[in-house]
Amino acid sequence: MKNKSITFKLFMITVLFFAFFYMMIILSQLLLFNDFYENHKLNKVEQHLAKFASDYTRKEWSSDQLSREILKFMTRNRSQLAIIDIDGKVVVDDPYHMLITQDDGQKMMVSLSLFMTLHGDQFRAANIQKGDRITLWGEVEKRGKENTSVLYPEKMYIPDSKVIGEEEGEVSSQVSGTVSNIELPYFKIWNQRQGLLMQALSETFPLSGELKKRLNHMEMQQFPWFESWSGTNNVIILQPLLKNNGELEILFSVTSIQEISDTNDALREFYIYLGIGGFFLILILSLFFSKIVTKPLIALNQMAKRMLNFDFTAVSPIRQNDELGSLSNSMLLMSQKLDSALSELKDANVKLLEDIEQKQRLEVLQQSFFANASHELKTPLSIVKSFAEGLQDGVNVHKREHYMSVIIEEAGKMEMLIKDMLDLARLESGTIVLRKRMFLLSELVEKVADKLVYLLKEKELEIIVVPVNELHVLADQEWMEQVIINLIMNAIRHAEEGSVITIEIHSDTSTKLYVDNIGETIPEDQLHLIWERFYRVEPSRSRKTGGTGLGLSIAGQILGMHGFDYEVENLQNGVRFIIHFSN
Repeated sequence: MKNKSITFKLFMITVLFFAFFYMMIILSQLLLFNDFYENHKLNKVEQHLAKFASDYTRKEWSSDQLSREILKFMTRNRSQLAIIDIDGKVVVDDPYHMLITQDDGQKMMVSLSLFMTLHGDQFRAANIQKGDRITLWGEVEKRGKENTSVLYPEKMYIPDSKVIGEEEGEVSSQVSGTVSNIELPYFKIWNQRQGLLMQALSETFPLSGELKKRLNHMEMQQFPWFESWSGTNNVIILQPLLKNNGELEILFSVTSIQEISDTNDALREFYIYLGIGGFFLILILSLFFSKIVTKPLIALNQMAKRMLNFDFTAVSPIRQNDELGSLSNSMLLMSQKLDSALSELKDANVKLLEDIEQKQRLEVLQQSFFANASHELKTPLSIVKSFAEGLQDGVNVHKREHYMSVIIEEAGKMEMLIKDMLDLARLESGTIVLRKRMFLLSELVEKVADKLVYLLKEKELEIIVVPVNELHVLADQEWMEQVIINLIMNAIRHAEEGSVITIEIHSDTSTKLYVDNIGETIPEDQLHLIWERFYRVEPSRSRKTGGTGLGLSIAGQILGMHGFDYEVENLQNGVRFIIHFSN
């Protein structure tokens, strides 16, 4: 109940706070936005107008460059601009104009702003280009200090096209010629209000004496102007400037503020819907915000429960810069230390268990070593002892040579047995480090076969090595040589005299070594036992076939260290050993 109470209080506080803040924003938009936006826009126009006046007086712009700068100003500020004198006469040609070269070589400037306002769609469709032949009708007047002739067209005609515009009353002048230059706005940004500039000039001038006085003192003037034809509100800005020759000119700018009023009216209606949606959003945000405080408390409680169950894996800090965050970090640090201590204790226990198991395994190996050694050495030692006693008792001279050869043979067997037992003990201890390199098994088998050539001759055996698509294998060559020796020795001992031992090597994704002999098979229930120490297939465990009984066990240990699989299977008339090498 306490958590719910805190959540409810936070929810109500948050709702009231956000509602008050949101209401302040809505009211400021409704009451102040219109004036703010209007002042912002007019201040921006005034700044750009002042900069234009400064550049105009300092830089000597050509007529074309001046037209481009006027166009740039109108595009950037969405205002109309004209350069006039103190009496309202236009000093600079209309920025949207054509220059016509008449048939007699004289040039005529054609103002296009008002014409495009009235007939813009037809004019754009005509696509007038430089070099086109054209005939225009309209009023001609002299403008500027140089009395430049300017035609204000009312209609125009282009060959192979229809007449653009309509004649209203009697047209005083007709001009025909070729278009030598044309300055037009990009149609995407063409402002239909450009034609209203002339109307604003006619309604503003002549200026009052007070206004002229202020302009002569280089003071910028600003006043509203209502255009009755379209019903729009505008602001006229007069920026005086003094030319280098001392003449006073005025930048006459007309800026519409009707869009601001229309936008503000639309915003007032829009804010009604926005206010409703905003209120529901405030409720959602307040509920979310209130949960932010209670959520860390729940997280801390869950963290403590996990720690109580010795589960430190899912503990994560609460990233807050307050008491809850500090408490979370302290609990995290405590859990990390506990986890570290428990991990170290577990590792120590595992290491201790491994050491105990290793010690027990070594003890078992040691006991097994001594037991097997005593068992396996008992027979040869008894033979050596009995034959040595015979020599000591003075046996017949003819038997002495036989007694000595038996003693030497049994001593050699004991030496080989002890060596195999020591090798097996080393392998089982896990202390051997393999030195692996790439080599071909066929070369290693040929090398081993050469070493065993005399044993093969004793039983009239032959070794055939058959490599098929052989690839190199990666292993410790010295230990693998011991494996090959033990397998071939085992095959020799149990092979029929005069038979063939076949060794095949097949490589594809891996390499397999097959060692086949011809002889007695191994009982199926004993196939898995031949890898054990001192195991012999003969039930009597007799030593008539020779060997120590450790060769296959040693081979299995070596292959296990390499991670190679091995197996044995019976053939129809023999036994096959298989080793799987990874390439």
